[in-house]
Amino acid sequence: MAAPAKLNLFLHITGRRADGYHLLQSVFMLIDWCDTLHFDIRSDGQLSREDLSTPLPADDLVLRAARALQAATGTSLGAHIGILKRIPAQAGMGGGSSDAASCLLALNRLWQLNLTTAELQAIALPLGADVPFFVAGRNAWVEGIGEKITPISLPPSRFLVVKPPEGLDTKLIFSSPDLKRDSDSAILAGFAAQPYHFGANNLQPVAENLCPAVIHALEWLESKDLNARMTGSGSAVFAQMLGDVDTADAPGAWQVRKCSNMDVHPLWGWASSDG
Repeated sequence: MAAPAKLNLFLHITGRRADGYHLLQSVFMLIDWCDTLHFDIRSDGQLSREDLSTPLPADDLVLRAARALQAATGTSLGAHIGILKRIPAQAGMGGGSSDAASCLLALNRLWQLNLTTAELQAIALPLGADVPFFVAGRNAWVEGIGEKITPISLPPSRFLVVKPPEGLDTKLIFSSPDLKRDSDSAILAGFAAQPYHFGANNLQPVAENLCPAVIHALEWLESKDLNARMTGSGSAVFAQMLGDVDTADAPGAWQVRKCSNMDVHPLWGWASSDG
C-alpha cells in the first residue's frame, strides 16, 4: 500500500502562539514518490515491524500510529507491518508522516473499524502536524499549526525533485532567531492565480545557512532555467518542469526524481465517510 510524499508549494510563517507553536500557511501537494507498506493481520493483538530497505528507529511513527488506533478503538487485532522506504528522511517531504497516515487508513480498513476521516484525523494529530493532511488524502491549503485543512484542486504537472545527501533537523530551523515569523496572510484566490509560482518558503534562508547543500541543489535546478525552491523544512528542493530536463550532470550522491502530482491519495476512500 502506497504512502506518497508531499511538496510544499509555498510555506509562510505568519506568527507564533504563546505555547511556541508556529502559525503557518502553505499548500501541501501529493506527488508520486512513494513508500510502500505491507500489512498482515495478527489475531494476538501484537504489533511488529519489518524494515524492507532503510533501517528505521525501533519505535517509529508507523508503530505509534498503530498503537494509537488500537487504543482509540479497543480492537483486539494486531498487525505485522513491512516498510519499504523510498522517500528520503529529513527532506521536508513528509515521508514519516505519510507512512503513519497510510498505516491508519490501511488498518482502519483491514481491522474493519469503519472510522471516519475526522475520527482518524483526531488520532493522527498528536502523531505530527502533517499526518492529518495525509489522512485527508487531498491536496490542500493548510493553516494554523497544520490542523486547518481545506482541500483544493491543482492542475496536473511534473516536477523535478532533488534531495542532497545532507538532511535538516526541523527543530533547528524553527528555533532559529533568524526565521521570518511575520509574513502577511495570503488568500487562496491569490495562490490560485499562479499556483506553481506563488509566495516563498520562509524556512529556506535559515536552511541555506545550516546546510549549504541546499544552495547547491537550488543553483543546479536554476541552471536548468527552472524556478526552484525548498519544500517544507528541507533539505529537498524542487521545480516545476514544463518539458523534459536533462539530469545527467546531477551529482551522484543526490537523489533526483521526476515526479507527477497526484489528485488524491492512493488510499482515498478507506475511511468510512469517503464512500
